[in-house]
Amino acid sequence: MKYMLIMRATDEAYQGMGDVDFNEMIETMGRFNEELIRAGVLLAAEGLDDAEEGVVVDYSAEPPVVTDGPYGETKELFGGFYLLNVASKEEAVEWAKRQPITGPGFKTEIRRVTTIDEFPQDNEWIKKERAWRESTGQL
Repeated sequence: MKYMLIMRATDEAYQGMGDVDFNEMIETMGRFNEELIRAGVLLAAEGLDDAEEGVVVDYSAEPPVVTDGPYGETKELFGGFYLLNVASKEEAVEWAKRQPITGPGFKTEIRRVTTIDEFPQDNEWIKKERAWRESTGQL
């Protein structure tokens, strides 16, 4: 099963990271990533650029409204993710507990990633997506 570990933190937690040596942080994350790779569970992992560089597309109006970051009402920002292939939610939780960037203001949300096999296979759009995935080596 695939699970996404979504790394979230408050503005204060991100500001506190400014005091951490960048090379030390990369080394710490690298060791954790290496553990995931050796265990054969890592499918993808990425960090995100600063929220001030992002935008939000709000579909509450027509046409949709685009707003530049930062997002005033956001209490926690999504800072990156891991995509793991593990046997259970419990295993995903155990990996999240080992994630090295921790402390007050940091959280990891864990969500199962649904697969194409969970949708009606006779649907024309599912058939098209399955064909695309097969042609790109994703199945």
